[in-house]
Amino acid sequence: MPLMTTYPEQVAAAAAQAAGVRPGPRLPGLDRRNLGPVQVFAQSVSATAPAAAMATAPAMAALNAGPGVVWSFVAATVIALLIGSCVGQFTRRMAAAGSLYSLASKGLGPAAGFACGGALLVGYGLLVSAALTGCAVHLLKLLARIGAPVASGAAVAVVIVVLGLAAAFFAVRGIRLSARVVLLVEGASITLILAVFGLLLGHGVSWPAAPHRTEPGGGGIGGVAAGVLPALGAFIGFESAAALGVEARRPFRTVPRAVRWTAGAAGAMFICAAAVQVLGFAAVPEGLAGQTDPLGVLASAQQLPWISPLLDAGIATSFFACALATANALVRVLFSMGTEGIAPSGLRRTHRTYRTPYVAIAMALPVTTAVPLTVLATGTRAERVLDLLLQASTVGYLVAYLLVCLAVPFFLRGIGESTPGPVAAVVVVVPVLVAALWAFAGSAAGSSYAVVFAVLTGAGLLWYGWLRRRHPSRLAGIGVYDETSFADLLGGGPDLAPDRRR
Repeated sequence: MPLMTTYPEQVAAAAAQAAGVRPGPRLPGLDRRNLGPVQVFAQSVSATAPAAAMATAPAMAALNAGPGVVWSFVAATVIALLIGSCVGQFTRRMAAAGSLYSLASKGLGPAAGFACGGALLVGYGLLVSAALTGCAVHLLKLLARIGAPVASGAAVAVVIVVLGLAAAFFAVRGIRLSARVVLLVEGASITLILAVFGLLLGHGVSWPAAPHRTEPGGGGIGGVAAGVLPALGAFIGFESAAALGVEARRPFRTVPRAVRWTAGAAGAMFICAAAVQVLGFAAVPEGLAGQTDPLGVLASAQQLPWISPLLDAGIATSFFACALATANALVRVLFSMGTEGIAPSGLRRTHRTYRTPYVAIAMALPVTTAVPLTVLATGTRAERVLDLLLQASTVGYLVAYLLVCLAVPFFLRGIGESTPGPVAAVVVVVPVLVAALWAFAGSAAGSSYAVVFAVLTGAGLLWYGWLRRRHPSRLAGIGVYDETSFADLLGGGPDLAPDRRR
């Protein structure tokens, strides 16, 4: 009888098969388990664009909150942390590439998962468009400040196209390169903006005495509550590390920590930024709410005009990091949809060398670049285009946040791990998100926003109806996530054990 040799790999494969372990990953083609904690954290931070938000969000929120804008950001920080805790209930147990789209379906089923995916496509897509526009606007401002000849609308369009091509290049070249770029760029922009705040505080407030006038919004509890929605808009994107569950090392620890730490760190920066700007404009009749360039005005008033070019550089780089990080999340949602058959199957194709979903990138980046160009072609000012895109993207994010928070109790009950803490977080945060969406719906009634969202909703319903009629099994399969495979076991295995800590 011939002697049979059994290799260790064959033994391991046989044991894994007997234990029900998959022969290969459920989301093949991505660069699995290669992103460290800092790189995953950089994804969420960059998608939030804190440097740009610190410079612009307080004045926007002050239009509603008045002098109570600081408390609006405190409340928004608490809400963001509660949303992050809800997301963490999933990311401590699932490693997915579809971000909240994959998570919500595990608690509320395919229909809600599909709706969450549609909301994310709107939120992520329009935020990429907004970030490209914001970067172009501030780059051109920087060039104008240093005396470079800059044309008007055509220059903005050209810069947006160049930035879109750059974002596509980095997105295709690999998630690790993209993570390094956003870490470097956003780290530099945050450092720069914080240094500017330090200089402004160090020079004190030098405004001449002027009669104080209450800012629009009037302050008080009502003003603070009214300012929470625009303040919460500064946090959108903080959850985007959830799209890197497949590519992160030790995802069940790294991803929830990145989401939670981003909410806390961004909130601290936004609160400080709001406090500095409220203090700076305390003696100005118009107050902070009347400012379109608050930091630039403060710098000029304190005889520091050289700060303005630094601000434009910091805000521009922050917007570019946001565009790249959000594009990474967007294409992974499309990749997941393509893998499940919800979207064209070509979207699941990945680059053999760089292991990135290049087909999804090739489809998504031209569209997100074309959106601001189309609006600019109507004669709308670039600054107005930026505002419109940011506001519209916020709605997509809020819908996705609402659905994933609603899914938490059902998900935990389904796996037998329901506890009072997560349920209490849902009870607090869901009414706030509903109120925020209701307030936006009331303000958008009769405007172009209503038409755009009606068209998008109608397209989504048609898409869902077609899938339900022709491919119900694909809808039932929404929510694919990564699992341990033979390769993981043979290679020593990544950390795929759920983190049970609360």
